[in-house]
Amino acid sequence: MSGPASDSGRPAVALIGGGRIGRIHAGNAAAHPALSLKYVIDPFGAAAAQLASRYGASATTLERALADPAVAGVIVASPTDQHLAQCLQAAAAGKAIFCEKPVDLSVERARSAAGALAGARLFLGFNRRFDPSFRALREKLQAGVIGSLETLHIISHDPAPPPVSYIKVSGGLFKDMTIHDFDVARWLLAEPVVEVYAMAACLVDPAIGAADDIDTAKVLLRTASGRMALISNSRRSGYGYDQRIEAFGSGGSVRVDNLTATTVAVWGEEGATRAPFQNFFLERYAEAYRLEMDHFAAVLSGEEPSIRFTDGVQALELAEAAGRSHATGRPVALSGGA
Repeated sequence: MSGPASDSGRPAVALIGGGRIGRIHAGNAAAHPALSLKYVIDPFGAAAAQLASRYGASATTLERALADPAVAGVIVASPTDQHLAQCLQAAAAGKAIFCEKPVDLSVERARSAAGALAGARLFLGFNRRFDPSFRALREKLQAGVIGSLETLHIISHDPAPPPVSYIKVSGGLFKDMTIHDFDVARWLLAEPVVEVYAMAACLVDPAIGAADDIDTAKVLLRTASGRMALISNSRRSGYGYDQRIEAFGSGGSVRVDNLTATTVAVWGEEGATRAPFQNFFLERYAEAYRLEMDHFAAVLSGEEPSIRFTDGVQALELAEAAGRSHATGRPVALSGGA
């Protein structure tokens, strides 16, 4: 069933968060033929007003947006420590929700909210599931092109570390960065993870270590049937945004390589050179973000969310298990799987 419509006849949405990711979602919502961006909410009034003005929306408070019967959905793109509370507010108001990852910084708090959000139309924004290349890889696995899946190798290396000011509020590498890879691993393995083993260090920037975080990690996941996934993370590659997946099965391998800015290659006496890799996640996953908004529009029209709150909780469980493993130097078993 479709939600209430705006004056344009399209479902109206409110966006919480005028920062980097909020600006991406605002542009995609405003450009979407089936949506109308009506409100922008941000504690920094100037940021909300500027973003709202760019797309013909209005800056307002969350309470006023939720009280508007024309608002069918809410996009939660605020800082992570506000996600859960704002999802609960939106759900209580009967709005559909598109929430950025992760659902919270505490798996215990997230679990405690499961009952209140059980009936909510909540779509969790793990954007990599919408990347066309990753989707095509999963389709190959599901079709049995390489036989039975046995192992995965997921590489996610940033070009350079973010500011330490961001590190201090990010929740740590496992909850901020690896959380995407935990979700992708669950999605591709298609079985609950029962054991997590993580090794990590601060090798890139001593200031990250001083902020009580890590910048380099290797995480091994195992399912009950014995399938394994190895996740490689670094806050610095030195050569661009490194996003690769290799899947190995009983009948071969399938992989996704890095995308380059163009497909141009120059061949000369010194060999072959190609265009550089894309240098930022907003470029690499631009199409995935657009497809996420397509899906949210479909959710507002009655489709079931493809990524639920429970997916977010399970990815967070893996992140916390990785943290415990790193702290103790031992594998961590997950009795119920994640």
